[in-house]
Amino acid sequence: MKTALDFSEIDAGMLAEAGGKAANLGELTRAGLPVPPGWVLTTDAYRQVAQGLRIEGEAGGDGLAERARRHLMEAPVPDAVREEIVKAYEALGHDVPVAVRSSATAEDLPFASFAGQQDTFLNVVGTQEVLLAVRKCWASLWTDRAVAYRESNGIDHAAVRLAVVVQVMVDARVAGVMFTANPVTGRRRESVIDASPGLGEAVVSGAVNPDRFRVHDGRILERHAGDKRLAIRPLPGGGTERVETGGQGLCLTDDEVRELAGLGARVEAHYGAPQDTEWAIDHDGTLWLTQARPITTLYPLPEPTRPGLRVYFSVNVVQGVMGPLTPMGQSAFRVISGGGAGLAGHRPADPLGGAGFVTVSGERLWLDLTTAVRSRPGRAILPRMLALGEARAVSVVEGLFEDPRLAPAHTSLRPFLRGFARFAGNLRLPSRVLTALTRPDRAVAATVRTGEVLDARLRVPASATPEQRLDHAERVLAGTFPLIISIMPNVITGYALFALASRLSGVPVPEMSDVLRSLPHNPTTEMDLALWELATRIEPEPFRALSVPELVARYRAGGLPPVAQREITAFLDEYGHRGIAEIDLGVPRWSEEPGHILGVLANYLRLDQGLAPSEQFADGVRQARATIAHVAARARLRGRWRAAVVRFGLGRTRRYAGLRELPKFYLVKTLAAVRRSLLVVGEHLVGLGVLDAAGDVFFLDLRETRAALAGGDLRELVAGRRATYERERRRRHVPRVLLSDGTEPEALQEPPADGALTGTAASPGTVTGVARVVLDPIGAHLEPGEILVCPSTDPGWTPLFLTAGGLVMEMGGAMSHGAVVAREYGIPAVVGVPGATQRITSGQEITVNGAAGTVTISEKS
Repeated sequence: MKTALDFSEIDAGMLAEAGGKAANLGELTRAGLPVPPGWVLTTDAYRQVAQGLRIEGEAGGDGLAERARRHLMEAPVPDAVREEIVKAYEALGHDVPVAVRSSATAEDLPFASFAGQQDTFLNVVGTQEVLLAVRKCWASLWTDRAVAYRESNGIDHAAVRLAVVVQVMVDARVAGVMFTANPVTGRRRESVIDASPGLGEAVVSGAVNPDRFRVHDGRILERHAGDKRLAIRPLPGGGTERVETGGQGLCLTDDEVRELAGLGARVEAHYGAPQDTEWAIDHDGTLWLTQARPITTLYPLPEPTRPGLRVYFSVNVVQGVMGPLTPMGQSAFRVISGGGAGLAGHRPADPLGGAGFVTVSGERLWLDLTTAVRSRPGRAILPRMLALGEARAVSVVEGLFEDPRLAPAHTSLRPFLRGFARFAGNLRLPSRVLTALTRPDRAVAATVRTGEVLDARLRVPASATPEQRLDHAERVLAGTFPLIISIMPNVITGYALFALASRLSGVPVPEMSDVLRSLPHNPTTEMDLALWELATRIEPEPFRALSVPELVARYRAGGLPPVAQREITAFLDEYGHRGIAEIDLGVPRWSEEPGHILGVLANYLRLDQGLAPSEQFADGVRQARATIAHVAARARLRGRWRAAVVRFGLGRTRRYAGLRELPKFYLVKTLAAVRRSLLVVGEHLVGLGVLDAAGDVFFLDLRETRAALAGGDLRELVAGRRATYERERRRRHVPRVLLSDGTEPEALQEPPADGALTGTAASPGTVTGVARVVLDPIGAHLEPGEILVCPSTDPGWTPLFLTAGGLVMEMGGAMSHGAVVAREYGIPAVVGVPGATQRITSGQEITVNGAAGTVTISEKS
């Protein structure tokens, strides 16, 4: 087998033989792009030299990396491989200077570029030096950073091989890197070029402040001169040197910048995706392309459904679910959205396709807000709505109002008023608000009846066929939003009266926050209190002695002590439909995987019992009453009638504000019921040989599941979707707002000053304590008084709130889930804090001022 292949013999499909870098260079060469000539030593050569190195099943620790490097530097190279290296090198010319670069089989992939993880050797001259550089490249597959990178991206060490690229060096007058999309803002078709005199290594390694250029559609938007005090140049006999340079002026002309951008456009067009490239211009003025790889950090764009610039808002961010949704979870939300759009008279032609304003990208849900952004009513209403649930998005969206491409196109109020009238009529909004004002007991009773109606709708006969179960799933999902939204007039009435009380009394809203402490009718609060009370009744011994997996095994076998077994079962009967990332019906519920709840109970039982949450709740009620009396007294100074209205209004606020969590409680109950039914359908598809496991049904959508009942084999499709889902779970950044040209508007805003941690005031009070950064609540432990720092929360997180001294969240607004629950528990909270989980580390002492919206890190931390 030939182990040295010329670039012209390689294509993009030869990843296993040539590695990512060489496969790209071969593809670019075959496409006629200006790539310096060269060849690749295939992974078969690496395999022959690496024989005897045992790596299967080993982690990066245990000395594996060091042992692998030593083996590859010392093991003999087979004669046939050595001869091919010599022959291929000499074919390039006598003692021609070359660059020797590693090319791993897990390199330059769409989701992991591996840029800089293996070594490159420049200006290598002579046969023996090339042989040595090849060995060093092989060994660099096992640097500590490369091993750590593979492990963080879930790539098996044993599955990775290394090829080596040997490429003629460009004697560069100037060189650098070029992104064919802006890697900071995400804007597509905007090339960003960094350039510096000499070899490109100075730019790639960060050894120099290069010149920077931005080009969009052939127009140069920015020319910024770097100091360029250092250049890397080749030495006559091999190797490189670093030399001081004057660094005056720009090192590229405008024509060269445009030529580079044009080359980048050709490369991007060839691959169909933005590229991170390296380039060089030699002393003759010839432009060379030395490398290209995908830009892996860009968030994927939604498929455009309408012309022009579009504005997308992340449903996942506002719901506190940063990970992806399963295909079935996406499908369910599309059906639900169609039911919601129908309330405003926009029932979709395809119920399974959902409302036209819902789209998917990166396996996450997005709302198309373009119509709202480009209409005068939308510009008035949208920031106010966002302020309640995702405050950090307000300034982002308001900034879009200044973009001339998004100038108002809908100036008439008629379409908005017509849609609102339909919505209000279908919702019976006027009558429900009137009932909330005049008959509070009847209004609350109606929400209970809503739950009873829902429970009746969710029942599926055990004898139902798979087709009937799918019919039922589509029917209840389409009817979910119209049913549960009927609760919101009560909630809106409560908060409207809260705002009115502030206006009448002159007391600012933040000073009235204690009115919202310990609200009745909040199912999430009731759940958390029930779980704490459960911990006081069960036998503690097994929870203190056993691990969580052991507790789960005991519980499933019915082997916990009798009270614990009975009480936990009762709790899961009531709340087992909940879970982490519960808006996705594709994820297991607590009733299926009780490990999280059992772990929380174990954590509660190992804590020293302080003031019981039930007593804290009662204290919150007393504080709320005292605050109402204080606000009414302030209002009385302005007039007796004002005091009466304030007392009335705040009384209604307390009756209804806790209902804010009830629609989601009912939504999640619906999703859990549909999930149970679809698992039965999944079992049927396993019996038909369509799927391997019942849970695989959640990697299909509703339409595909119905079609699958006719038979076939969808296992390969499911495997591919699982791989995509797992890859997206590793994505570390999800924009709040995304434009259809790829721009992330938040990236255009000025960064906060060093050390400034500010967000949205969410729950009043000041607390100083030890920070505990938690990215995943499963298995997390929070000591009493520690301050929870997290990306976002949904109800699955809230058992941690019972022991938290304070809360800091990266996402959310004053009405987001975490803020509401924090207020009810009386713990200071600040939400919408940019980069909180990166800027704060566990163990630091921080002060949370929930009234001012600030977080201060202690200097002694």
